[in-house]
Amino acid sequence: MNQQALVDSFNAAGQGQVFHFLDQLSTEQQTALLEQAALIDLQEVDDLVRQLVINDQGHGVDVDGLAPAPYTALPEHGGDHTAWEYARCLGETALKAGRVAAFTVAGGQGTRLGFDGPKGTFPTTPVAKKSLFQLFAEKILAASRRYEAPIYWFIMTSHTNHAATVSFFADHQYFGLPEDQVMFFRQGLMPAVNFEGKIMLANKQQIAMSPDGHGGALRALVRSGAIVQMERIGADLISYFQVDNPLVNCVDPAFIGFHLAGESELSSKMVPKAYPEEKMGHFCMQGGKGVVVEYSDMPEELTEKKDANGELLFNAGSIAIHIMNRDFVQRLGSSDATVALPFHRADKKVQTVDAAGNPVVPEAPNGVKFEMFVFDALPFAKNPVVIETARAAEFSPVKNAEGVDSPKTSANDQLRQFARWVQAAGVALEVDETGLPAIEFEISPLFADSEEAFVAKWNALAEKPGIASGTVIE
Repeated sequence: MNQQALVDSFNAAGQGQVFHFLDQLSTEQQTALLEQAALIDLQEVDDLVRQLVINDQGHGVDVDGLAPAPYTALPEHGGDHTAWEYARCLGETALKAGRVAAFTVAGGQGTRLGFDGPKGTFPTTPVAKKSLFQLFAEKILAASRRYEAPIYWFIMTSHTNHAATVSFFADHQYFGLPEDQVMFFRQGLMPAVNFEGKIMLANKQQIAMSPDGHGGALRALVRSGAIVQMERIGADLISYFQVDNPLVNCVDPAFIGFHLAGESELSSKMVPKAYPEEKMGHFCMQGGKGVVVEYSDMPEELTEKKDANGELLFNAGSIAIHIMNRDFVQRLGSSDATVALPFHRADKKVQTVDAAGNPVVPEAPNGVKFEMFVFDALPFAKNPVVIETARAAEFSPVKNAEGVDSPKTSANDQLRQFARWVQAAGVALEVDETGLPAIEFEISPLFADSEEAFVAKWNALAEKPGIASGTVIE
């Protein structure tokens, strides 16, 4: 589409204000603005404005008929040990066959952590201070070696951090992974609109754009060509996780096995909620389909409701770890899909300009951003499976600079995990009442990435290293 045709299309859609300052811009600035505008699906924006802005359909969540979703419990919580072993064998077979690809959503910056750079580059381990990306790379490399099959890693960046992320991997030689087994692609963007539905400008030469949410990962996988590459390499299972959780098991054979055994298109991990107000979504059933209801949308009476044993009735908390079938993602992420993830409305403070082009820094929300949530794929999936995982083993995210879910709490949880592994191998280690060891040490995933692997590796050592503060076992 040439320049005039593009401008005409925006005028016809009632969005001509995007080019209000076009004549005041340099040739380079005009080109950048036009290229940005060309990425916008005006029909999609018009539909969203009607649904979520004009008719204000974005603020309510239907909670009628909600029931707790069933899930497979861990053996220590009453789950069938034989079923877990069978699932693990199934998953290991799939991994050995090269059917599994890892997928990390890594579009965020470390701003909330007081860190200047992509969140994946944030140093997170207690002693070696390995970045999140290095930690995941070593876990994937360790699994690839164990199962003697390549595990390709797909990483979704943002337009903000893409170049820095790719450079970080190149500077560190991809942390030992083959370069051709790591693929980067950008998350999609959506324009912000004001409360009248008009697309907003961030400044005279730039549209106010924002990421389309973690649910946009499905569209991005398809649009970037990642799905085609997965098909080419024979990977039909996608292990999805977010970048902020150092404890995540990047490719869990038991989880993969339960997904396969259940003939599921989308499977999820849960942890029992620690307390009613904990900020995580709830796995539920509604109308015979699986759904996730965010903590902010769950009525207080349901959040606090107890079962006959005095436990939380809606206790299955979502931790954003999933297995997806490649064909399922293809179906939902394609532009011609008959079903697609819904967008949600988020009222935000959007820096913009006034009619004269002067900067406006709002003190209250002045615009609407549109975003998708990956868990909204659940109702579309056949045979969704939810399994329990241990919080201490797999969930300690790094979200805040201090307090809960901070680098300190996550590092301590890593230390507790290392302490459990060492004690399981018969090593005497002083810990406090929470399991936190008296010394700081670290176990590299390349030495062992699970308690079972550590015990076997440790016991096989002819000379076992001493464990003192500052030790890194690798």
